[in-house]
Amino acid sequence: MSTQDTQSQQQETQNPELEPQTETLEASTSDTSDVSTHIQTLEDELAHTKDQLLRAAAEMQNVRRRAEQDVEKAHKFGLDKFARELLTVVDSLEKALENAPQEASEAEQSWREGVEMTLKLLLDTLKKFGVEQIDPMGAPFDPQVHEAMSLVPNPNVEPNTVMAVMQKGYTLHERLLRPAMVMVSSG
Repeated sequence: MSTQDTQSQQQETQNPELEPQTETLEASTSDTSDVSTHIQTLEDELAHTKDQLLRAAAEMQNVRRRAEQDVEKAHKFGLDKFARELLTVVDSLEKALENAPQEASEAEQSWREGVEMTLKLLLDTLKKFGVEQIDPMGAPFDPQVHEAMSLVPNPNVEPNTVMAVMQKGYTLHERLLRPAMVMVSSG
């Protein structure tokens, strides 16, 4: 046999062996493609899970911040109803001082001083907890903090100026607790 025939025979002999290797290679490529697809699917799921985790963490932070703000407001404005009730006591003490006689005996003067000290103590305590008095005498009328009880013509006073305060107003941490009841000049 010639060398060519020998080579030809060798190729024929090798070809049957190559066929299973080709099939194995094709199966291997198919498996690699499946694995790549599976890896991509897992990476997508991981990215989605990470996104959900970040969103959940952000939501928890927002809930925590809102809860802290709610607690802060509750502490700050929890005294609202209590302070409103105490304002009637302040009004009563102020009326008592307004109606007390100016020329009084020693006992009456002592009583007056006691009421003044009690009123001052009460106002100082309210101030310590954020309650501030609004005394708008002579100020321009502001419907946000004043309640006009009447309009009074007075050419000596600018129009829309508070001429008299019938009842003082109050704020609690700069939020209106009670408007001041006032008489306003109409000019």
